[in-house]
Amino acid sequence: MKLLMFYAGDWWYRTAEKGLPEAPDAEREEAFPEGAAVIFVHAEEKDEEDRAGVVKKFLKNVKWLAGKFQTKNLVLHSFNHLSMSKASPEFALSVLDEVDERLASVGYTVMRTPFGYFNEFKIHVAGDSLAKVYKEF
Repeated sequence: MKLLMFYAGDWWYRTAEKGLPEAPDAEREEAFPEGAAVIFVHAEEKDEEDRAGVVKKFLKNVKWLAGKFQTKNLVLHSFNHLSMSKASPEFALSVLDEVDERLASVGYTVMRTPFGYFNEFKIHVAGDSLAKVYKEF
């Protein structure tokens, strides 16, 4: 699993085009103008062997970054461009679903970009050193 995490004072996206033919149709435009932890997620093939461990570390890292900036706003964005190794779309989507549900159940507001889509986005990343973090596990 690879996570490219940002603290964004402003986040906006709009769906551009479908990248996975089997993805459900989704035309969306959403924003968090008041700040959010934005997480670009790449699930790798090896992650399928340790789902529970991957989910645990994913949650820990997201909560850590959100805590550093005292935000409960989160954006989860599937970004399959951080490694040559790729998990199956079904696995990646199921991990995002679980992480989303678990974060929402403890009070986070979670925005997800549509899975299987390329998106246009604007992100204003804070200047703090912790506003830009890469994690690999």
